[in-house]
Amino acid sequence: MGMARIDQRLFGKIDYKRARYLFQPDYAIRQALFVDSKAEKISGQGTATLQTSQFSMTVRQIRTGKDINIEGSLPQILTIRDTAYLTTTIFVKYNYQEIESSNELRSITVAAVPNGLLQSRYNPSPQSTIWLAGRNAPTRGEPFRVRLSFRQLKNKAGWRVQIIPLPPVDFVWSN
Repeated sequence: MGMARIDQRLFGKIDYKRARYLFQPDYAIRQALFVDSKAEKISGQGTATLQTSQFSMTVRQIRTGKDINIEGSLPQILTIRDTAYLTTTIFVKYNYQEIESSNELRSITVAAVPNGLLQSRYNPSPQSTIWLAGRNAPTRGEPFRVRLSFRQLKNKAGWRVQIIPLPPVDFVWSN
């Protein structure tokens, strides 16, 4: 991916990490870009399962009839050696279908997970959320996980979720 890199090492439990400059017409910002990916059967193409180390928002949702507030452990602004970087998480999901003895790629979903600075827009309350219950069992001591609902995120900001079909179907950017 072409970008203006910053020579700074980032750490985390995410597939790809890069410090970079993000240029806007009137300014540039230092960004800590985190990209995670996963392949899953097409039946699960509507969500992405995330760990708290992969996002900076607070998960506000209702689980087993109770309101929960679980903070993501990725900082909203990452500071390394007195330099601030805006954290950005992109999730890439490869959706495949099992055909006989192989897996066939059907589509790719790319989602821009909102930074925690945007909490009031994307998840202000347990009733207004982009999250679904994760695939973890608290009774077995498994760490908290949550599923990002692509549909709910797309309803709040269409550009944040792009579904890329495979040829011969053309890709059209969704606003």
